[in-house]
Amino acid sequence: MADYLAVFATPEAWAALATLIVLEIVLGIDNLVFISILTNKLPEKQRPAARRIGIGLALILRLALLATIAWIVGLTATVFDLGISGPPGDHGEVTFETAFSWRDIILVSGGLFLVWKATTEIHHHIDPEPSDSVFGDKRASVGFASVLVQIILLDMVFSIDSILTAVGMTDQVPIMVVAVVIAVLVMLLAAGPLARFINKNPTVVMLALAFLLMIGMVLIADGFGVHVPKGYIYAAMAFSVFVEILNLVARKRRKSGDAGEAVH
Repeated sequence: MADYLAVFATPEAWAALATLIVLEIVLGIDNLVFISILTNKLPEKQRPAARRIGIGLALILRLALLATIAWIVGLTATVFDLGISGPPGDHGEVTFETAFSWRDIILVSGGLFLVWKATTEIHHHIDPEPSDSVFGDKRASVGFASVLVQIILLDMVFSIDSILTAVGMTDQVPIMVVAVVIAVLVMLLAAGPLARFINKNPTVVMLALAFLLMIGMVLIADGFGVHVPKGYIYAAMAFSVFVEILNLVARKRRKSGDAGEAVH
């Protein structure tokens, strides 16, 4: 125990911890948006339990992966190579490749699932008479078990991405554990308010689904060796959220104005 505490004895360790906590929280936003959208499809009484279980599973998966760091790092070893690659980039790096590791396979699979799921949900919100599908809403409600299975599948993808980010930041497991636990606790606190906000604002639902679609494409691209800087992705998401907030404020003021005219 003393050895673990000694890790935090230097300013560098605290700086690494602070940076990693911020990164883990940002990476957890994708996970949280997905959980919020899925759990909002359940009956209202089941939603809090589903959110807690989903986020709890995210924490368990992340801690389990941290306990097998050597195996996680091994996921980046090439499993098979199709021998196809793109032209070199400006700095000589490969812009596209088909040398797939287990990490790449997981990212591509998760990305395809996210693209399919987001597309299905967007179709459901646009089509006034949605057809029945595996996860369709034509039934009275979606099964609790079905929602949990989908959450677990994406928890696995986001957890691997999260832990590999942590490994790239520091080689100290105690720092990774503390950062992951704090980030997941923040997710747990934010889950309820975020889910309720998304549920009350239909346009926000569409924006969140668009985010999931974009994240799915980024995961697929990453699996093929096309590394899109995540700063650009989150900057685009932040700008979109800012524009949507302006729209929400404008709609609220418009409603207030209409209500005032009706009174007079």
